[in-house]
Amino acid sequence: MSEEKRLLPVSVQSFEKLRESNCIYVDKTAYIYRLVHDVAQFFLSRPRRFGKSLLLSTIRAYWEGKKELFSGLAIEKLEADNPDAWKPHPVFYFDFNGRNYNKENALESVISSHLERWEEVYDLKGKNKSLEDRFQTLLTTAHKQTGLRCVVLVDEYDKPLLDLIDDPELQEHNKAVFKGFFSNLKSCDNDIRFVFITGVTKFHKVSIFSDLNQLRDISLNEEFSAICGITDTELRANFASEIAVMAHKLQLSEENCLTKLKQQYDGYRFHQNGVNVYNPFSLINAFSDKEFGAYWFESGTPAFLVKQLRKMDFDIRRFTDHTIYANASIMKDYSAENPDPIPLLYQSGYLTIADYDPESYEYTLAFPNNEVKYGFLQNLMPEYVSDCGSSSGLDIFTFRRYIKKGDLESIRNVLTALFARITYTSSDTTFEHYFQTVIYLVFTLLGQFTDCEMHTFSGRIDCRVMTKDFIYLFEFKRDDSAEKALQQINDKSYTLPFAADSRKLYKIGVSFDSEKRILADWKVEE
Repeated sequence: MSEEKRLLPVSVQSFEKLRESNCIYVDKTAYIYRLVHDVAQFFLSRPRRFGKSLLLSTIRAYWEGKKELFSGLAIEKLEADNPDAWKPHPVFYFDFNGRNYNKENALESVISSHLERWEEVYDLKGKNKSLEDRFQTLLTTAHKQTGLRCVVLVDEYDKPLLDLIDDPELQEHNKAVFKGFFSNLKSCDNDIRFVFITGVTKFHKVSIFSDLNQLRDISLNEEFSAICGITDTELRANFASEIAVMAHKLQLSEENCLTKLKQQYDGYRFHQNGVNVYNPFSLINAFSDKEFGAYWFESGTPAFLVKQLRKMDFDIRRFTDHTIYANASIMKDYSAENPDPIPLLYQSGYLTIADYDPESYEYTLAFPNNEVKYGFLQNLMPEYVSDCGSSSGLDIFTFRRYIKKGDLESIRNVLTALFARITYTSSDTTFEHYFQTVIYLVFTLLGQFTDCEMHTFSGRIDCRVMTKDFIYLFEFKRDDSAEKALQQINDKSYTLPFAADSRKLYKIGVSFDSEKRILADWKVEE
């Protein structure tokens, strides 16, 4: 490749474009070498914006024999003594990204448009034939004409299903379309050399998986756990100059810059023994902007997941106290009939593997990093508190300013207003659940800007917040007096660790009335 200045591959999903444009490429071709020299058909689930399309584009370039694009990469050396390498095979690449599937026959139209292009190449007429018959004819004809078996690549197969999560009837229709169409992957096995399918989720009872015994799911496979994403080793080897430039711009040491990048974008783990990987989309954009932005989360809000958690009255404190557990089958398969949001939260990238118990084969799941943690909780807040945006003065940034200034009256006003605006959806759910959830959200979100620690007990919560100038010790009680809340702080000697601290310390007792559902009392001691 050319020695011109390298570019950051911001939003580049084409391997050919990336290489011809001298973009930085984190070499994943050793993984591809292992895949293409296997006889299995593969499925890989990874979160959106995680490099699946670029991976598939790279595999496509390999099977199309574009050897020049792989100059200097691992696979060039690995294939050096292979006389059969780089032979152009017939490649059928199905891309289900970037389309709207909310209308009837939208999926059929997308599939048909793919087939039409290939039918022109092989001089076939597919008029009045079913989609599955047209695909079968293409596979057998391409094999016969070229003398080489076909390659089938499917990018984001589940987009036509996830788009219809609120339309189960049309979703079932699209599942049936897939069942007929991709049955060719089994019936035309003799005409097929390689299959690779990607998606965010692995839908339970979709025939791509149930009918294909040979389809190998590598989503939780240790060998391929870092096939997408960027490891710490890859980060340091490929982006040294970008790290240096970013650190200089933000007036950080390079190690501090790396620490912040790790906290913000690292932490994804796709096998209990696998290495952590960074979200590539966020990392590349952070280097481009030289800022620690919330890129991945802003590129798509999980409205369905947020509503599902609210509907189930899910205890969202479990997200940060490491009490979300799952086994491998739950993490691999998503079923629309199952109301449990955990499988989709894991597969979508909002949770990742934090720990593993080999005796029970049980995974502990948690937020991978700060970008996901704070972005997700920020999106949950409006589901519990109406009109909590910046225009109302009830957003976390306004609250943080009051905390920073030591403005006790405004702090009280914000908390009072927040609890007056809690939206209740279930008469079966106790007020305690709501008040604990809102306090958790407020003070956890505050933790992204300042030192904040919170503990929850039956009927009470205590929070410690520390800024440059102030220390706040909050004690929240339900259906009890603020005076008793203050007494709790004094009796438990919460102030003892700060005896020699020069910052101004406030002890704040807060009482909530569960019948009236309001902040009923507030007392402060200095």
